[in-house]
Amino acid sequence: MAEKKYKESEANFPLYLFHEGTNRNIYEYFGAHPEKSGDGEGYIFRVWAPHAQRVSVVGDFNGWDENSNVMHRVATDHEVFELFIAGLKQYDNYKYCITTANGNHILKADPIAFHAETAPETASKLYDLSGYRWNDKQYFEELSQKNVYSSPMNTYEVNLLSWKRHADGNFLSYRDLAKELVPYVKEMGYTHVEFMPVTEFPFEGSWGYQVTGYFAVTSRLGTPHDFMYLVDSFHKAGIGVILDWVPAHFPKDAHGLYEFDGQPLYESSQWDRMEHKSWGTRRFDYGRNEILSFLISSACFFFEKYHIDGLRVDAVASMLYLDYDKRDGEWQPNIYGENKNLEAIAFLRKLNEAVFLRFPYALMIAEESTAWGLVTKPGSVGGLGFNFKWNMGWMNDMLSYTSLNPFFRMNNHNKLTFSMMYAFSENYVLPISHDEVVHGKCSLINKMPGTYEEKFAGVRAFLGYMMAHPGKKLNFMGYEFGQFKEWDYHEGLEFFLRDQYELHGKLSEYNRALNEYYKATPAMYEVEDSWAGFEWLAADDADRNIVSFIRRDKNGGEVIVLASFSGADATDYLLGVNKRGKYRIVFSSDDTKFGGEGKLNKKVLTAVKRPSHGKEYSVPIDVPKLCCLYLVREDTPSRTKSGKKAQTDKGITA
Repeated sequence: MAEKKYKESEANFPLYLFHEGTNRNIYEYFGAHPEKSGDGEGYIFRVWAPHAQRVSVVGDFNGWDENSNVMHRVATDHEVFELFIAGLKQYDNYKYCITTANGNHILKADPIAFHAETAPETASKLYDLSGYRWNDKQYFEELSQKNVYSSPMNTYEVNLLSWKRHADGNFLSYRDLAKELVPYVKEMGYTHVEFMPVTEFPFEGSWGYQVTGYFAVTSRLGTPHDFMYLVDSFHKAGIGVILDWVPAHFPKDAHGLYEFDGQPLYESSQWDRMEHKSWGTRRFDYGRNEILSFLISSACFFFEKYHIDGLRVDAVASMLYLDYDKRDGEWQPNIYGENKNLEAIAFLRKLNEAVFLRFPYALMIAEESTAWGLVTKPGSVGGLGFNFKWNMGWMNDMLSYTSLNPFFRMNNHNKLTFSMMYAFSENYVLPISHDEVVHGKCSLINKMPGTYEEKFAGVRAFLGYMMAHPGKKLNFMGYEFGQFKEWDYHEGLEFFLRDQYELHGKLSEYNRALNEYYKATPAMYEVEDSWAGFEWLAADDADRNIVSFIRRDKNGGEVIVLASFSGADATDYLLGVNKRGKYRIVFSSDDTKFGGEGKLNKKVLTAVKRPSHGKEYSVPIDVPKLCCLYLVREDTPSRTKSGKKAQTDKGITA
């Protein structure tokens, strides 16, 4: 009898934690799992549906008959239904037929399903996640030795459905992408990839941001094991994998979480918190413990089962503010009379605490578009607990500035420099994401004013400046070879441009070389949280649209950065420097191999005792228009990633 009570108590524990909001592994209990019983091999189903009168499992195996496999309530928890069905096999389709409190019958996909039918079909599929043999042990051993804040992070954002397509228009599968995308990202010198949402979604026009399967990767591109293979392939290439994750809202598709058991369950039941009106979606109820267990388990699931490196958490601002996208009278203040969503704040803190406790190497990145404070500080000091935040202010300022005709840039110089007023207040990622190259905003290269050649020069100057600015980097696919067309989720990128048109090919080579220089030069990434890693040389040269500054690593290695956004060359420009000596141009966006005009034939320049920019010495230089230069003082060269001093007898221009 004692043994029986112990087993019942052990079985109760996951449910106890689930209702407490602290079960981080609900995917081990809920959903459908292979099991053996006295009736043979089959699957055990469990689902949370507290308002349901009755729940049955329906599928191809029983002709979708709602009376064939009626679930029973768990004896110790009447909100949960379960049933073992013998004879089922992997890939069988199923749903839950729920009889609601008012007697209606609705069909729902399994909220914890690991696999799903391919859209437009909506059933869940049985799938056993076990059995994949991972090959990334060495990758994680090396990762555990790194300090994420002082390591290079240059991310290539990808929409897996539209990076490249087969000739007939079909998607590349996860395994196709392992063969093509992985070597491409490696060759181009990125350190990470970020996938736009791969959690199962019904409508491709949502780009994956309207999720119906929070534990299933989309079946459009293959199986869960196929996706594991893709992640594994990236890790074997030394590249980290970040997933876009959407805990802010979900769609109102009939088979999804929407009023799951006939009334609000996953969404808030409060009138002012139920919907994102302009998005036409439902908001999660962050005040309900079971929803905390659901969402935090979803996050942990992808780290545990798919070995991902990080999550970019979408639309954090929409979660934090009760009045987000609402007018007066459409929202109610919290108990303190404020517009802060206290439950969402608590959820985000618990989310980050739970993830970092189990996966200390994790990247938890907030897409937070406001001036909310302490996003990347611990919850113990009032923060949200992320370790990185997208710098949307920098992005908006820079794209606004670079889209101006150079003649008008002098009056907007603050957009080029203002980010340094707050650069160390958070741990930032500088994002030029998919959102900036759609809906008439133009592709990155088409934002640039001027002639065809000037557009390329403008992009090169911008990217050189971006790579040297404090903060980790993220750029959306297609920018690297200058696709003029806005991103279209219906089709692949126009890679033929890189192969058939000279300037596009040279821009691709520029980005490859720039990425490699960034990775190899600690001064470009090692100190990003204080002024110890950054010093302005010229922040106020608005008339000539020029900025210059120094980046430093922990050992004092330096790289001088000069960026000109002018439409005219600046002859005999005096670049103020701290010391006399020789300065070598180690990287130039104006190099002919990158599509530039090659105006800087002289690679080694000598500082003279002529004051400039508040410095006693200066380097005379003829600065090409729309150009970014990196210089290194020859007797104190910058340190390479290996810890050795960089060679100074040859310029690093490739």
